[in-house]
Amino acid sequence: MNNYKANSDETIKEMLNSIGENDFEGLFSVIDKRARMEKLNLPEAKSEMQVQNEIKAIAKENKTDYSCFIGAGAYKRFIPAAISSISSRFEFNTAYTPYQSEISQGTLQMIYEFQSMMCDLTGMDVCNASVYDAATACAEAILMASRISGKDKVLVSDGLNPQYTQVIKTYTSAASINIEFVNTKEYKTDLNSIKDKLKSGEYSGLILQNPNFYGTIEDIDILKSLEKSPKTMLIICADPVSLSVLKKPSEYNADIVVGDVQSLGNPISYGGPYAGFIAAKDAYKRQLPGRIIGRTLDKDGNQAFTLTLQAREQHIRREKATSNICSNQGLAVLNAVLYLALSGKKGLKQVAYLSSKNAQNLIKGLSDKGYKILNKNIFNEFILQVTDSDNFLKKLKTHNILGGYKLNATDILVCTTETNTKEDIQKYIELA
Repeated sequence: MNNYKANSDETIKEMLNSIGENDFEGLFSVIDKRARMEKLNLPEAKSEMQVQNEIKAIAKENKTDYSCFIGAGAYKRFIPAAISSISSRFEFNTAYTPYQSEISQGTLQMIYEFQSMMCDLTGMDVCNASVYDAATACAEAILMASRISGKDKVLVSDGLNPQYTQVIKTYTSAASINIEFVNTKEYKTDLNSIKDKLKSGEYSGLILQNPNFYGTIEDIDILKSLEKSPKTMLIICADPVSLSVLKKPSEYNADIVVGDVQSLGNPISYGGPYAGFIAAKDAYKRQLPGRIIGRTLDKDGNQAFTLTLQAREQHIRREKATSNICSNQGLAVLNAVLYLALSGKKGLKQVAYLSSKNAQNLIKGLSDKGYKILNKNIFNEFILQVTDSDNFLKKLKTHNILGGYKLNATDILVCTTETNTKEDIQKYIELA
């Protein structure tokens, strides 16, 4: 089989002649030779069939039959087959981020439904069309709070996912916003330690993750008994699945809610793509980064969807944009919409219930064997204390079990979802 070439030799020669060049080398003559490589270390050309066979052989080296107990922000959940079938239809497969949006009515309606669903889950008034992931959503929410309050200091819980914290540090350093970390006590944010800071009005916001990175459900109700300045916004990073059974952030007066929808119909896929969301009170809608889809009527009185708010750098002057590095993760959002629509409220609650129940069953089995669980009041993740984290995880892996996320030499963050069977859990307990 011959290698495919888009243009014949005659066409290539004609194209080069039209711009006054004799060969391809002439196209690169303007590039300094010091910046060019003499030779690429590539193998000899192969046919398409040969390349496919080689890639398949490499792919077979991947092991995908592990039972997974790793969470820490990336969750293996069951994905109905209908999601892939619908999302791969031609109406959607080129709609990563529609730049001529109004001609993509189906995509706009899908995003509008996403916004509505996330508002329903969080209890907030408005939601954007999505951003890259939860990490950037956290950082964007802090910038948003700073713009609204005019303050350049923010409180960040140590219970926030450390990867999210790293992204926050990058964003805030460029924006000259100072971070002050709030310590955790028994794997919960020590809210009592910041009473005076919350009251002072010197901080743009407080960001908490609930359940936090360690799996602990935070004592958010403590905030009701604390005096908090209206200038200090409460930002909650939430797991959408947990919101089907835990209190909605609106119930404890959150100002901004962020999170990731990877767990809603999106596979882990070796690290992406993910999609973050930012929801907020109506008063702050014009400070939301990214875009918001609205519903209206066209001149004939028919329902129509349109980009309503889009204050980002592609639409206004860069210095006035709410964000310069955000984008709408259209296909990941589509998967989330399909997942939520197929699951429904009862289905999502069942997913949350099974995830939590599996965690409790695993905790009981490990505790009966003498292992210590370091945190209480968990949703579906907990900290297991062992003698040696490396050896413990290595032993499980030899039996096709990914036993958890190593925190340190003795502590492991263990996660269960609805995909962990009774047999998986029993095998984990037996091998521990």
